[in-house]
Amino acid sequence: MLRFPLAVCAALVAVSAHAEVKSQSVDYKQGSVALEGFVAAPDGAGKKPAVIIVHEWDGLGDYVKGRAQQVAGLGYVAFAADVYGKGVHPTDPKEMGALAGKYKGDRPLLRARVNAALDELLKRPDVDPKKIAVMGYCFGGTAALELARSGAPLVGTVSFHGGLGSPTPADAKNIKGKVLALHGADDPTMPSEEVSGFEKEMRDARVDWELVKYGGAVHAFTNPAHPFKPGAPVGYNEAADKRSWTAMRAFFDEVFR
Repeated sequence: MLRFPLAVCAALVAVSAHAEVKSQSVDYKQGSVALEGFVAAPDGAGKKPAVIIVHEWDGLGDYVKGRAQQVAGLGYVAFAADVYGKGVHPTDPKEMGALAGKYKGDRPLLRARVNAALDELLKRPDVDPKKIAVMGYCFGGTAALELARSGAPLVGTVSFHGGLGSPTPADAKNIKGKVLALHGADDPTMPSEEVSGFEKEMRDARVDWELVKYGGAVHAFTNPAHPFKPGAPVGYNEAADKRSWTAMRAFFDEVFR
């Protein structure tokens, strides 16, 4: 049984009246590596827009699965990707940091893992292959941007408090769709140079991009599992959570037209 944060539960109740959502785990592979994703899809016939969702540094768990349910409630097929591998669920910050660092330090591998999710998603008969987007949280925001930089056929990319920097900024020329970065203005984990570097990267590549900064928000501002504490680098911000979700919905309404 999945256990979602209270804010996610409330949202699921709100969308349940509009669409019946069915969900299940999905086994797939990247090369010889076994992966286990999670798909949530609205009931009903016909091809639908689809969104890949990439997890935080703790791996694919209840939080992102809850977000997948929310996205499916909007009428889209949601595929929560697994970057780390089936059964790999780090439990302490040291282990989480090591795993996230492994993939952030090997961008080709990170891209391969997220592209494997895209390949699996495209096998589904209920997915419109011309209307695919990606979104991610924290580590997943970095992964979402890397999928776009790889040249994947996406109409949109959304990063929630994700790392924005790239070791190969020229790769932004490969981005095919629009980009929306949702950022905590007071996030101490994100150097200002990385933010300005992202802006330059997008401009130089002539990407259709938008960067939204939420005042008073620090890292992981969308996750209620991290209660805000003054001076802490990580913490939930209800206003920024709601505003960023609204921005994401408007963005998807635009790119999925």
